[in-house]
Amino acid sequence: MEAAGIAHGAHAEHEHHGPPPANSSSRVEPQLLGMLLFIISEVMVFGAFFTAYFFIRVAQGNPWPAHGTTLPVEVAGVNTAILVSSSFTVHWAQTAIKKGNRFGLKAGILTTFLLGCSFLFIQINEYANIGFAPQDGAQQTIFYSLTGLHGAHVFIGLLLLLFVTIRAFRGHYTPEEHRGVEVPGIYWHFVDIMWIVVYTTVYVL
Repeated sequence: MEAAGIAHGAHAEHEHHGPPPANSSSRVEPQLLGMLLFIISEVMVFGAFFTAYFFIRVAQGNPWPAHGTTLPVEVAGVNTAILVSSSFTVHWAQTAIKKGNRFGLKAGILTTFLLGCSFLFIQINEYANIGFAPQDGAQQTIFYSLTGLHGAHVFIGLLLLLFVTIRAFRGHYTPEEHRGVEVPGIYWHFVDIMWIVVYTTVYVL
């Protein structure tokens, strides 16, 4: 009887009710998952504006840009080079902290922040001198909507980079704990890639 009770108890211990426990090694960290979900939602927002762009330009056959207006393709091209360069500098910062190179982290993040500020300054200056306003027509509305939406994302990215820069100079990151650099870096890469799409579609094609 006693042996049977022990066997029954051992069997009960091995019984499992409900779904099996999750494998923690396959989980995505909450910060990373949150950023990826946010990026997916932002891609859909951009998609809505691109749909309006293609409807005006392709479905309705309206000229792009509108008659009597020109887009500063060369200036935007320089701005594109600036923003693409910032992707390399933020990658430099991410790689540096993983190797324990604190100078590389600080130099990379600070350079990325300054490049982002330069991009936003040039874009604001472009708005001030472009010669048309959002309410002038459908093409102008879409132009300001797409570029302005991206500019808002650059501004958000700069706030994140500023926070990372301050923490980096205070010595808050280590090769073991650098998620605070990696997650904003992913967002910044998204901002850069989205600008390449906006620049190619709006300014070049």
